[in-house]
Amino acid sequence: MTWSGAGYTVRVAGHLDDHHAGWLGDWRLHRDSDGTTTLTAVPADQAQLHGLLAGLRDIGATLITVGPATRFGSQSSVHT
Repeated sequence: MTWSGAGYTVRVAGHLDDHHAGWLGDWRLHRDSDGTTTLTAVPADQAQLHGLLAGLRDIGATLITVGPATRFGSQSSVHT
């Protein structure tokens, strides 16, 4: 499978604190009014996407959705 370089949106339960921003790299963090956090980016490769998911796992974040962004910053997510 070839990496398409597509944008991705990841939503997690709760609001991530600012101290997590250091390891987010190119991922944009948005705290949503519904109490979730949305992360968006165009990862360089699948390893960067998996790195984010591993980091979220390590801090105990609960994934709500992970999926391709139809436009960078907007979401069209697949429920997990």
